[in-house]
Amino acid sequence: MAVDSFTEQDFLDGKILLVDKPLTWSSFQAVNALKWAIRKKFALKKIKIGHAGTLDPLATGLLIICTGKATKKIPELQAKVKEYTGTFTLGKTTPSYDLETEADATYPVTHITEARIYETVALFLGEITQTPPVFSAIRKEGKRLYEFARKGETVSVPPRIVEIHEFEITDIRIPIVSFRVVCSKGTYIRSLAHDFGKALDSGAHLSELRRTRIGDYHVNKAHTPQEFKKWLGAPEL
Repeated sequence: MAVDSFTEQDFLDGKILLVDKPLTWSSFQAVNALKWAIRKKFALKKIKIGHAGTLDPLATGLLIICTGKATKKIPELQAKVKEYTGTFTLGKTTPSYDLETEADATYPVTHITEARIYETVALFLGEITQTPPVFSAIRKEGKRLYEFARKGETVSVPPRIVEIHEFEITDIRIPIVSFRVVCSKGTYIRSLAHDFGKALDSGAHLSELRRTRIGDYHVNKAHTPQEFKKWLGAPEL
């Protein structure tokens, strides 16, 4: 991504930028950082810019950001398959299904063997029914679900059909299970972690997540917002 050679017109005509989102950054923050840098560099009053698929603040990895006329490609990019790597932690659940919230229950793990973990993977391949976490950005009644959840309000979340194309266990050090997943649009890896724990007659939450690929775009070609700013020669973010 030779950002330093891009011109004002390049960004207006449309560019697809591959960003490696840092831990704790929201996707909105990453978009705003690039938008600010481009506007400052070229003294633009405005420029269209958006991302093709949210990453949670506690996740890192590939965020596709489109500028100018390339924003028309966002729906197409959002529909592509995604690849993730990360870890599940067995024996504890959290309301958010990840580390955003404290553990709300603990479960035994002594009955869980490596063989059973590998066998359980088969239950989650192909089309599966999944319920998104209540701590998510899905809209209901004009609000994001996490707005209800953070106020302690009970809200029903309808299940959805998603597809898990590949699900590989890459390392087991109970209670930590490392994985790689290739899945369809709309899949929540946090829900996969939660459901995987239940299938093991225990509990689990997502303890680490990195998005490595969207379609043919890979995180190894991506750069951080700070690197983007440096190459562009914009003032400090």
